[in-house]
Amino acid sequence: MGGWAIAVHGGAGVDPNLPKERQEEGMRLLGRCLDVGISALRSNIPAIDVVELVVRELETDPLFNSGRGSVLTENGTVEMEASIMDGPKRRCGAVSGLTTVKNPISLARLVMDKSPHSYLAFSGAEEFAEKQGVALVDNEYFITENNVAMLKLAKEVNSIVFDYRIPAPGTVGCVVVDKEGRCAAATSTGGLMNKMRGRIGDSPLFGCGTYACELCGVSCTGEGEAINRSTLAREVAAVMEYKGLNLHEAVDFVIRNRLDEGKAGLIAVSKKGEVVSGFNTTGMFRGCATEDGFMEVGIW
Repeated sequence: MGGWAIAVHGGAGVDPNLPKERQEEGMRLLGRCLDVGISALRSNIPAIDVVELVVRELETDPLFNSGRGSVLTENGTVEMEASIMDGPKRRCGAVSGLTTVKNPISLARLVMDKSPHSYLAFSGAEEFAEKQGVALVDNEYFITENNVAMLKLAKEVNSIVFDYRIPAPGTVGCVVVDKEGRCAAATSTGGLMNKMRGRIGDSPLFGCGTYACELCGVSCTGEGEAINRSTLAREVAAVMEYKGLNLHEAVDFVIRNRLDEGKAGLIAVSKKGEVVSGFNTTGMFRGCATEDGFMEVGIW
């Protein structure tokens, strides 16, 4: 084993005209979240706990498209989704259609740990949240001025997909391998700006937006429908297992060969302590760190 490693992302498909101050703000947030994860890993906290901790931090800040900063549906409301997966036994939990849960990733963790199921959605997920005593807020808490303005722009250009005329924030995710070689992954999002109510993307779907096993942990971001068609996160693990590729080769292979015309990116770690990001978009907010002291945050 090569020691612990961590990676975070704040979404692929970055507007090439994004103001410099917004770029710097995003990189500072990712750096801060990396520091949270690094501190936890140095304290020997397991990978599954670290990914939840880091994604909670990202959900609480309105900068990216998760939790407080979730983008809006066509009706101007928020419907959030998230998933978490623990590599050693491939335990997993996911939620969709959340409107009042402050930290969706922690409810996904509770689905994994405290329910007989792996996925709860809409009113059933909200009822489970109430029973578990998680923090709940009014939907208005999630509706920021920035996202109201972006929804207006999306409606003007009649768009719900990647469109640089709509500088919407991106999905967040974290992958970790701890010093015991245990991998975990977590992803959280508000989905697509101006999406239809009830739409479910890749982020809560195991093997699509999130996957972890004994070999690796993967979190994806980008065009959810394209990620779903390619089962992108699972493909990384599959080509490692069946083709014998290392993590760098696996990520490069799936980004080049599995997205067809889709646009997406991902972050990944392996049980050997490798950490990799890959994307075919103009950029991806991302950062990573390893036990040997390497740390990097970037976009382009």
